[in-house]
Amino acid sequence: MAYLIVCIVALLASGLTLFSGFGLGTLLLPAFALFFPAEVAVALTAVVHFLNNLFKLYLVGKFADRNVVLRFGIPAILAAYGGARLLLWLADMPPLLRYTLFSNSLEIMPVNLTIGVLMIGFAVMELLPERKQFTLDARYLPFGGLLSGFFGGVSGHQGALRSMFLLRCGLSKDSFIATGVVIACLIDTSRLFVYSDRFHPANFQESGGLLIAATLAAFAGAFIGRQYMHKITMRGVQILVAVLLFLLSLGLIAGII
Repeated sequence: MAYLIVCIVALLASGLTLFSGFGLGTLLLPAFALFFPAEVAVALTAVVHFLNNLFKLYLVGKFADRNVVLRFGIPAILAAYGGARLLLWLADMPPLLRYTLFSNSLEIMPVNLTIGVLMIGFAVMELLPERKQFTLDARYLPFGGLLSGFFGGVSGHQGALRSMFLLRCGLSKDSFIATGVVIACLIDTSRLFVYSDRFHPANFQESGGLLIAATLAAFAGAFIGRQYMHKITMRGVQILVAVLLFLLSLGLIAGII
């Protein structure tokens, strides 16, 4: 049943990224969180995100701006490492609160609370029309790398912050996309290095098959979405996805998920 649900969600989530405005990681994270602890869900999402970006890197990597990659990417790598360490530290903390709801014993965990709050925050950010017009001068690129890398390490949310800084760099469309992909790969590499501490052989044997199935389903969703959805932005779908993310985030925060 877990395979069926995760693969369906991964397929739909990947397709929705083409026209809902939300990134693949933003939509896949809550899907994995339904079946795995929050820190493991972030790590599994990072693997799918990294593999997807590697494919994009093969397609458009040659257009990346080396200067921007270095100024943004180096701070991002360091901050992603720190953010990922913070995630694992939160995962090892004891519950903040235990309570009973409908005869079920629930726990509010620091890591779930953190991920849930960040999911809500970044979902709201994606919906704000002003966000697309808000940019920061190119001289702040190293600071942008620190922000994007840190939040990428903690929860995987890096795209929205990255775009805010790259949009003012005078890049062509191809260069903007390629530079973002290279930076995303750097952040993913850094955080996966830290997350690997939790991928013990036994755990990987348990989740490896599901991870591979979810990755293939995500690729299939992207292909189907590209064929039939034509990258149309639909405000109603954006709002629906945001509401679902909000509800799932509340479930994480409350200890229900």
